[in-house]
Amino acid sequence: MPYVENQTIHDADSHIMEVPGMVAGYLEKKHLAAFTEKNRASPQQLAWAKEAQALQDDTEFRAGDNANILLRKDHHALGSFRKEDRPKALDLLGFTSQLVFTTEALSNYGLEHSDESELALATAVAHNRMMADFCAVDKRLLATGYVPLVDIEQAPIIAAQALAMGCKALIIPSRCPAGHSPSHIGFDALWAVAEEAGAPILFHVGGEEKMHDAYFENGLPRVKDFHGGDENFTATSFMTIPIAVWQTMSVLILDGVCDRFPRLQFGAIELGASWVPSWMRFMDSGFDAFFKGEERLKKLSARPSEIAQRQFKITPYPHEDTGWIIKNSGEDMLLFSSDFPHIEGGRNPLKRFSDSLVNANNIEVKKFYRDNFITLMGAGLDPSLHDHPSVKTR
Repeated sequence: MPYVENQTIHDADSHIMEVPGMVAGYLEKKHLAAFTEKNRASPQQLAWAKEAQALQDDTEFRAGDNANILLRKDHHALGSFRKEDRPKALDLLGFTSQLVFTTEALSNYGLEHSDESELALATAVAHNRMMADFCAVDKRLLATGYVPLVDIEQAPIIAAQALAMGCKALIIPSRCPAGHSPSHIGFDALWAVAEEAGAPILFHVGGEEKMHDAYFENGLPRVKDFHGGDENFTATSFMTIPIAVWQTMSVLILDGVCDRFPRLQFGAIELGASWVPSWMRFMDSGFDAFFKGEERLKKLSARPSEIAQRQFKITPYPHEDTGWIIKNSGEDMLLFSSDFPHIEGGRNPLKRFSDSLVNANNIEVKKFYRDNFITLMGAGLDPSLHDHPSVKTR
């Protein structure tokens, strides 16, 4: 019995748990030594991978696939790193389609903020080859291709290559690249590639600038993160998650990118959504305050909040009050996501979201689970996947 039955639910966030060497296997040989030197797997990572592969080969462990589809997390989850297992995982989850992201490679290994721009571009291409190959096993799996913004001229080339490989959406970092804005006029070629293909531009957690370490030096013992480890992902570091995408989406709207490409959709994935109503109102406040003196604002097709409602989609966390966010930002922006197989997604995301939507009307609920995702994905989602087969045949 699948987790979701007789309902169309599109999953805007899921992941591959890359094992060591997974991306490197798609890298051009001339870059392999430099990549390996900067991304050498730790003994702990190698041990995790060995254990995970052994478990996926264990018939007794695999007998529990059905009962544990949302209980087993990370490398233990079905289809987390073996592409041949992912269709079965999606069958058991019952989602109509699923956007797929990497995990370790989400921020392109930090290469864009080093002196390794050539390696950063090559690694992005390898990432995209790997993603397209992984997701090719099932049309319900929607591969995401990564596009670095460090090189204005190369960005549209890498984007076009990713789409030609089979990627259905393009990821860019929410963090501003060094030396130029994401709204730089030179990126119009990138936006044109995406708009023409009907592919969305996505941001994902991991691509933002982290909180300065000094904030954690408060004279008290360090707070352990909820994994109990050293990552230090706590309530404090959580505060930085929306800051970069807040700024990046603001300049894309205020500098006219959204108006120059009105059919282009943007999505912020796993970046929370409680901040969105305030962001929309803050943009409008700035619009009103500076309207008389800035010609660019006079040229906008609508108020910034209205442009955001038209072209921006976002996934709330399961613990957030999704109903409140919809009431305060509009019904056209929010998307369901499971974060499968990450532990942060929890064991029953559908219940948590459904509980927070108890006062939402039928249109708002349908848009959250179905319609807004279809709008976001555009041509990247085959029309045959708009509705779950069980719904269409009823």
